[in-house]
Amino acid sequence: MPNRLSEEKSPYLLQHAHNPVDWLPWGDDAFQKALDENKPIFLSVGYSTCHWCHVMERESFEDEDVAAFLNAHFVPIKVDREERPDVDRLYMTFVQMASGQGGWPMSVFLTPEGQPFYGGTYYPPVDAHGRPSFSTILNSLANAWEQDEVNVRQSATSSLQAVQNYAAIEPGVGEIESWQPLYEACYSQLARQFDSEWGGFGGPPKFPRPVQHDFLHAYAQADALEMSFHTLRMMNERGMCDQLGGGFHRYSVDSFWIVSHFEKMLYDQAQLVISNVEAFQLSGDESFKEAAMKTLGYVWRDMTHIDGGFFAAEDADSQPKHNAPFKEEGAFYVWTERELDLLLAEDSRVFKDFYGVQKAGNAPREGDPHGEFRNKNILFHAEDLFTVAKMNGISVREVAEKLDEARERLFEARKGRPRPHRDDKIIAAWNGLMISAFARAGIAFNQPKWKRAATNGARFVLGELWDGKDLYRHFKDGRADVLGYADDYAAMARACLDLYDVNFDVAWIERAEMLADRMAELFYDERSGAFWNSMEDPQVPVRFKEDYDGAEPSASSLAIEVGARLFHLTGREDWRERAERSARAFAERIEAIPSAMPLLLRSQMVLQNPPQHVVIAGNKEESNPLLEVVQSAYAPSRFVVLLNDSNRAWWAKRQEFLADMKPINGEPTAYVCQNFACQSPTTKLEEVKRLLG
Repeated sequence: MPNRLSEEKSPYLLQHAHNPVDWLPWGDDAFQKALDENKPIFLSVGYSTCHWCHVMERESFEDEDVAAFLNAHFVPIKVDREERPDVDRLYMTFVQMASGQGGWPMSVFLTPEGQPFYGGTYYPPVDAHGRPSFSTILNSLANAWEQDEVNVRQSATSSLQAVQNYAAIEPGVGEIESWQPLYEACYSQLARQFDSEWGGFGGPPKFPRPVQHDFLHAYAQADALEMSFHTLRMMNERGMCDQLGGGFHRYSVDSFWIVSHFEKMLYDQAQLVISNVEAFQLSGDESFKEAAMKTLGYVWRDMTHIDGGFFAAEDADSQPKHNAPFKEEGAFYVWTERELDLLLAEDSRVFKDFYGVQKAGNAPREGDPHGEFRNKNILFHAEDLFTVAKMNGISVREVAEKLDEARERLFEARKGRPRPHRDDKIIAAWNGLMISAFARAGIAFNQPKWKRAATNGARFVLGELWDGKDLYRHFKDGRADVLGYADDYAAMARACLDLYDVNFDVAWIERAEMLADRMAELFYDERSGAFWNSMEDPQVPVRFKEDYDGAEPSASSLAIEVGARLFHLTGREDWRERAERSARAFAERIEAIPSAMPLLLRSQMVLQNPPQHVVIAGNKEESNPLLEVVQSAYAPSRFVVLLNDSNRAWWAKRQEFLADMKPINGEPTAYVCQNFACQSPTTKLEEVKRLLG
């Protein structure tokens, strides 16, 4: 008989709907039950594509004896961290403070009022290697509650107070005399962490952190760009990237970007597309364009709702063959040498040489210490085209043709394998990131298909998750009853600004303003600046202002970018002030560890650098050649306006200097203005290129 999770929309919660554990979703009913029965709460937090969440479910939550004890002594609550990031942030902070580490599944024990007194991550089914089993933990904590509830409650009160103190540390609000030393310090920190041989910042496991590329591209010094380019090339060419289907896996277990945790997250695809688009614009290297295009193709093909939104993730685990009673990490992506020989026949040697295929498997020991990938091969560029051509006595062109044909053949063959589970909820924040990726790539590569994908994605999210005032967190077979968080508003506002750059319809700016203004109303701290991650909630006693740009950008960093762009584009002084105060609010954090918030620093660059306004006076179709020239380069402080009779009055109300800009002799005309000082207008493409610098 299913438990209460069967009534939820979250794929993660639905995965646990048939556990013998009497799971309850986070909410009033669960807390009231705990209060009425005076039982501690067992809070389990995870997400649907989490490998160790699946393991703990199989080992413990599907075990009848474990479930019976858990149901008798605790009130079990399941939370999808992607649905309720505020709950996850609160209790993950406690777990990290208590144990020095964190991760998922997160396992936390709370008083009936929600105060934490014990926590960890994955617990094994039996005591082993000095680590207690889940049953041992349950027995110990149940006894502690029954025999010493007063002390347990005192411990919980102290723990919550420690978390509140951590979150309540007032951000620095003093003036930052100059941001340039902070930009330089951020670069220096990243340079010290940089792996000059294999790329990336720090040792394994190596997680992609695209906000680092955002900063390095804007910092723009040659060494900074090379760090970014080298890291992107390594990720693009090796096991971190799906060499057949496109898209990036979650992280590399080893230093060499070969053995991955094979999960695919939407937010990684979105941000790494943008990183590769910018790298192409800055370098002209076609390999970056190819990586971005393949990733967009993957998302469009496998991760897009029929009506336009983008799904959240794909699992790392899948069945090694149909009807197998178990799943394996990476089964969908790895190959034996025999499989490749059978499928590729006479072309297998070239393919195996290029991708480093070996009979015993090609996973390095560092990434596979337990031999899980023995006799299996992960596809990565082990040799270059020239070397493989020489090895096989053929031309480079022939090698490239054979590899293209082989990849196509293997991609078709892979379609017959059991696919990994797909989490098909549509999260507003992650969709905002993906819409921006499609929009920016569509502009940079002049690809109408990607522009349409961006537009359709935004229409879906705004149509299904926005009621014209409030934004909701996610969609799955209908809108979930979870209101949006600051990152949802910020990412979607930024996406709307990017869509203005796609089609120059001022309605997208109006939508961005509406989302941003509502974000400020709900989350902006008028007293000390910056944005709370979440709204006030009596069941979540601590609110945070995220001070780290991690795998996902912080809400405040995104909001500062939105504010900077609204100010420069439309003259919104209120957003200039919010952006400035928000950046200064993190002064203490940035001065101590500048590399903690690289996107905030990049957003600050956009805010403080003199803007370049490029106004094209004319209708859209006739102006396209000028627009393509203006929009093709990487220029984060360039703001492009398409001005014509249909929107002239709208723009004149916001930026008075635009009022008199008109076509010359009926031809589309470019006005290039640096810090509001405009050059002589021109209709000539070459002159526009010269004026842009």
